[in-house]
Order: sequence, then structure tokens, then C-alpha cells
Amino acid sequence: MHSPIPPQELIRNLGLYLLPMELKRFLFFTEIYQQLIHVPGVIMEFGCRWGQNLATLQSLRAILEPYHHRRRIIGFDTFSGFPHTSENDGDADVVTSGAYNVTENYAQHLNDVMSLRESQSPLSDVRKFEIIQGDVCQTVPRYLAEHPETIVALAYFDLDLYRPTAECLQQIRERLTKGSIIGFDELNHSEFPGETRAVQEILGLSNIRLRRSIWSADECYLVVE
Repeated sequence: MHSPIPPQELIRNLGLYLLPMELKRFLFFTEIYQQLIHVPGVIMEFGCRWGQNLATLQSLRAILEPYHHRRRIIGFDTFSGFPHTSENDGDADVVTSGAYNVTENYAQHLNDVMSLRESQSPLSDVRKFEIIQGDVCQTVPRYLAEHPETIVALAYFDLDLYRPTAECLQQIRERLTKGSIIGFDELNHSEFPGETRAVQEILGLSNIRLRRSIWSADECYLVVE
């Protein structure tokens, strides 16, 4: 459908075309962000793909804590799809190497978009985000080694697969504090059993209190107690 709204006004009228299933994701992230305002630390998303969640979190930071310049947002992704799968990941058609890839040089485009957005936010002279390309099994431990000061206030998992989810959970465990939030995109999802398997093995389902939001179907989260 072609929109008759002039291009310069279209971005201010996105709600006209936004479907409820997309709006609910914004509301879900608003709910969990409001709970981490008093928790120090960075926000990490494992598996950011096109970067919509990162942009949403960037907007929420600008609205809810505009002068918290240490609330860095770090997105990790291969930007070339799943690097590897295993028998723990099930046999759904989408569970194949290379699935969920993006267009060529997209990581640079996402970096440019996030930079532009940051330039229009408070404390725009301070860079408060980072896009890290590569296999999280390698990039996350490297990042934490290079940034030993890191405390994780929010970790959001959208990796879908067993091994990277398990390894990232293991890497960040000692970087969490009481009140930190861990969110999941595919827990209890029949097509991606690896995510549940990883949580079961690393955290133990009986050891955690999972919460779902009224705004979500698949997404859920836990608050470290």
C-alpha cells in the first residue's frame, strides 16, 4: 500500500501502520526497562539482527533516564545468520546455518542509524552504544575481558540456539547483581528448544522465577533475586 502521507511527516505517523503485534513489543520492553532504572550496569542484547530492539532500548533510555551516560547498550550478532546448529536445537526448517542473516554491510548501517539517533538525544557527545559483529561464543568473552568493570543490568537473549545461549549465560553470570533482568525471546518455543535447554542447564528452571508480561506471547524474563 502506498501512503499518501508526505515522507517528511510519515515517521511521525507510524502508529497508523503499526500492527498490535509490533506495538506489544515496545510495551514489553517499556515494562522491563522501568524495572531496571535503579540497577547499575549496561544493557546487552545477544542476537540483535536488524536492531529494532536496540533502537527501542535507546529511545527508552532517552525518555526514562536521559542523563545516565553509563547505561551503555551493546548489541551482539554475527549479521550473517546462525553460525552453527546442533542436535539440541531441534529439527525445524528454520534451524539451519545462515538462517536469519541480514543484507550486506548491515552492521555498518545499524551503527550509522544508532549514531544518528544518539546525536538527537541528551548527552549526544558521549557514545553510549556499541555494535559487535561475530560469533558471541568468541566476542562476548573478549568484550568482558576488555571491559572488566562491566555489570550487566539487562541481558536480552534472542540467539534461539543452545550453544551460544548457554555460553553467554555462563559468561555473564558473575556480572549480574540482584535486580538485574534477563530476558528471553524463545523460551518454551517448540521450534527453538535449544534456548530452553540452555536455561535449564545453566540456571536451572526450578531455581528461577520466570515472568511473562501481559504484552508478550513468547517473550519472558526473570529478575535476579
